[in-house]
Amino acid sequence: MAHGGEKHEKKAKPTPADTIKQEPKAFRDTIVLNDVTPAEHAGHEANPRTVHASFADFPHIHPLIVHFPIMLLMIAAAMQFLNILFQKKELNWAVTIMVLVGFVTAYASSHWSHPHTSGLSAHAELVLEQHDKYADYTVYLAGLGLLAQLLSVLVFRGQRWSIAVAAVILIGAGYAVSMAGHYGAQLVHIEGVGPQGKFLEQHQH
Repeated sequence: MAHGGEKHEKKAKPTPADTIKQEPKAFRDTIVLNDVTPAEHAGHEANPRTVHASFADFPHIHPLIVHFPIMLLMIAAAMQFLNILFQKKELNWAVTIMVLVGFVTAYASSHWSHPHTSGLSAHAELVLEQHDKYADYTVYLAGLGLLAQLLSVLVFRGQRWSIAVAAVILIGAGYAVSMAGHYGAQLVHIEGVGPQGKFLEQHQH
């Protein structure tokens, strides 16, 4: 009645969302390293026997080693800083052992197991240069910190000033390894260097 008797066409019913066909988007399959559809990917059966990858399955062993110096050197720096107050012989020895392992693994990850790259973008090259620079700083400062620790526990018998000197050096090593880790994470997660062997020379281990 309100429309004066005029007839209006019925509105078309909206098509339910589940009836609209959408083309499945292809994505990078982690098993065959190729672009496949979700349906093709679903055909890959899980194998519990291959959940734990062997060393040979990794494109490079660098990420399996580099986390040791990152963890050990930063914790050792914090512990030795606190030991300036406590001046505990046992704590001083514990820091020395941690720095020893941290120095060896830092050297190993920087020289023995450093991955060789190819095909990087100009920006990724700049990031890699910063990563390598701080990795070198880490090795130098960790080696100097190890020497300071050995002198502190063996020669100066844990005198407060010797603990403080070692702590300052180790704090520098902790900062250097944290920066190296930052640029390393940037290379992997932003520049895409390393995952599934991208931009790595596969024959280098």
